[in-house]
Amino acid sequence: MRVVLIDDEPLARSVVIEYLQSWPDLEIVQECSDGFEGVKAIAQHEPDLIFLDIQMPKINGFEMLELIEQPPSVIFTTAFDEYAIKAFEEHAVDYLLKPFTKERFNKAVQKWMDQRQVAEPKQNTKQLLDNIQNSSLRNERVVVKTGTKIKIIPVNDILFLAADDDYVKIHTPEGSFLKNKTMAYFEKLLGEEDFVRVHRSYIVRINEITRIDPYEKESHLAILKSGEKIPVSKTGYPKLRQVLGL
Repeated sequence: MRVVLIDDEPLARSVVIEYLQSWPDLEIVQECSDGFEGVKAIAQHEPDLIFLDIQMPKINGFEMLELIEQPPSVIFTTAFDEYAIKAFEEHAVDYLLKPFTKERFNKAVQKWMDQRQVAEPKQNTKQLLDNIQNSSLRNERVVVKTGTKIKIIPVNDILFLAADDDYVKIHTPEGSFLKNKTMAYFEKLLGEEDFVRVHRSYIVRINEITRIDPYEKESHLAILKSGEKIPVSKTGYPKLRQVLGL
């Protein structure tokens, strides 16, 4: 069974390597020092299990998992106990709080082994990410994958978002980027201070709106500074008037 280690601390990786010597059925196929390397390694090796640090440079462990369409099973390794939260206790295989003993490590691996006997544990990883989103772990940025490249978008750069089939298209001054998430996800992520959902398919940054024009029937259009015209639904119009103080 293939294992990938993703941790920016060489010492932490060496501890996992040492402890894994007691598990001959688990083969380490790659070590990664950041989330960018982790995404590539997972695509290349399709591991059964990853040991993943949360706080890393470039992108953190949660952001890395969001970039993977079918994430493998995850055992988190972290030095920050504020991340050892109920949001992922239920859906992660386990988490190891650094520094962890070999006994605690073996317990986590055995838990994963036991899960494999009754179900496919990687199915829980998507639920894990949804739970994290509903917790207090919110970032001021969105990470997307464009081809082989990873793009970090500060929330402050988002002008508006539009539903696009199973994706959301994030519009910024640099262009638009697709993220495999729902509009409801972004509605919670962005909050109500700076953004408003004016339509089931659109979320707009409030200070980008220059005016509201009437449209056919009972609908309206929000005109943005860029000239973009965003449809405003019958239910979105009262919300928009409220946030604009009209």
